Amino acid sequence: MDVRRADERYPGGDPQAGIVSRHAFSFGPHYDPDNLRFGALIACNEERLAPGAGFDEHPHSHTEIVTWVVEGELTHRDSTGQETRVRPGDVQRLSSAGGVRHVERNDGTAPLTFVQMWLAPRQPGGDPAYEVVPGIADSTPYAVPEAGAMLHVRRLAPGERTAVPDGAYVYVHVTRGELRLDGETLGPGDAARVTGAEDLEAEGVTESELLIWEMAP
Repeated sequence: MDVRRADERYPGGDPQAGIVSRHAFSFGPHYDPDNLRFGALIACNEERLAPGAGFDEHPHSHTEIVTWVVEGELTHRDSTGQETRVRPGDVQRLSSAGGVRHVERNDGTAPLTFVQMWLAPRQPGGDPAYEVVPGIADSTPYAVPEAGAMLHVRRLAPGERTAVPDGAYVYVHVTRGELRLDGETLGPGDAARVTGAEDLEAEGVTESELLIWEMAP
């Protein structure tokens, strides 16, 4: 198990424009050949947008993009004609496939924090697709078969335990609160990369929320 702390993430964004980013993997000017991906996961970005701030239209291709809002409300618009508001508890996925352009903004009056995770598809190309699953229930898995991956969302009370899926690659990201995983205490923004996960449990220290990616070889 390889634990990566929140303060070890690569800084990014444009603070003057109200955008503060923290990247878990090699990203943009922060090139690190030893930190390009883990399993299918090639990016896990924590984004903080001030009211009125956002990312102007930009392209993506050959990437499965899954977004989880921690607080606030995210406005999404893309070149396929989709326009949605994504709120805490919703899972948003954009399959960029052969190519798509989108805009992401905080059009609300409160700060916005979201985690965006990019996964490499097993086969490139295809047509773009988009969906939002509103208010996904605790412990309900969300499959991304194009990347051979499954997302599990867990919300733990203090002292509550949950099994971590066994798998070739398991990525655990804490969005809020504190928890214990295999003797390590993890807080907001901390993550653990587990290779060959087997018989692991996470236990809430405080009320906590975690995102768990279960990925095939």
